[in-house]
Amino acid sequence: MTDRVRRASGGQVVYAELKRRILSLDLPPGRRLFEPELSAQLQVSRTPLREALRLLLAEDLLEQLPTGGMVVRSLSAEEIDELYTVRASLEGLMAAEAAERMTDEGAEALTLLVARNQRLVEFADDAMNAGHDFHLKIAEIARHGWAARLHEQVDGQMARYRAFTNSSQSRRTAALHEHQQILESLIARDAPRARALAEHHVLEARNTALTAIGERLP
Repeated sequence: MTDRVRRASGGQVVYAELKRRILSLDLPPGRRLFEPELSAQLQVSRTPLREALRLLLAEDLLEQLPTGGMVVRSLSAEEIDELYTVRASLEGLMAAEAAERMTDEGAEALTLLVARNQRLVEFADDAMNAGHDFHLKIAEIARHGWAARLHEQVDGQMARYRAFTNSSQSRRTAALHEHQQILESLIARDAPRARALAEHHVLEARNTALTAIGERLP
């Protein structure tokens, strides 16, 4: 392996680990990043670390300070509103497409995912992951290339906010019920209803996130 390939692969590993920490809030919003500290923690040289930081800056997960340093981008109610509104439109489009393309195999896969969501509804992280998998399966069935690409981009930015929409049992129970309704509309091949329900579901999650972030922000 050449030094160039080693540096590139090292940068990707560091990038993946730092992104995981940012999205999980292990690196909290507003935290300033110090290269010597990160190099020591991750046991890497400055070259792959700086490559990783550039990638995260390009994804708007970090902010550049006037002094040249970097901080983890702050949480924002405005960003929540924008991201979830865009996500609602994309989810609605893909749900409608999935309803029109639904097969028996797709219906069975979605039914199993909602059943898994129901079994795990009392556990915040597991319920969140089960619900997320349900949405990803709808996107797969929809087979709408541009919507899927935009959805993936928005989904990555929303990862920091997703935990806020899933922290209370009442919201997890409501989200499960919304998933069940979306599933029914998809199995019925009712595209307009699937679109409306999917959009409503995302906007309800937005409202929950806005309330939670409002309690967190000064």
